[in-house]
Amino acid sequence: MDLMKLSKELSYALRHAPWEYELELDEEGWVEIPQLLVALHESPQWKEVTEADLEQMIQASDKKRHEIRSGRIRALYGHSTPQKISKIPADPPEKLYHGTPARAVASIMEQGLHPRQRQYVHLSADMDTATQVGRRRDDQPVILKINASQAAKDGILFYHGNENIWLADHIPASYIQQ
Repeated sequence: MDLMKLSKELSYALRHAPWEYELELDEEGWVEIPQLLVALHESPQWKEVTEADLEQMIQASDKKRHEIRSGRIRALYGHSTPQKISKIPADPPEKLYHGTPARAVASIMEQGLHPRQRQYVHLSADMDTATQVGRRRDDQPVILKINASQAAKDGILFYHGNENIWLADHIPASYIQQ
């Protein structure tokens, strides 16, 4: 395993584009290691990464870009995004988007969107962001359209993650279109 490449991948995910990996960083930039591993395992290149590999990567690095403590990991510096994910309900835009692998569409259209191993369902404010997120798991992702304003009127809670990302606990299938 190329520990330098892994370090660069982690730096990108934790410093610049946590939304692309559907990571939920706390206000100090920490993410639970199991959540990070789920995100990494979605990429064939990182399918086998373990917590021990992350620890080895940190030990081998002369620049000490990351730290692990109490089952969590974070980048120590160089962030270009705000880490805090607001958990205060907010009114979403009329439409939100979710990029997903084609193989997941039938299940989503039947059961809705669920957070899986994450705390929230991640939704994008625009199609470009949804496409970028979806490409992590499929070269040709399907972009689902979420009728967010109607879902909010019907009592589904949305949370503003950052300028590109909205979060929800669950999105029933009736609010999702292909």
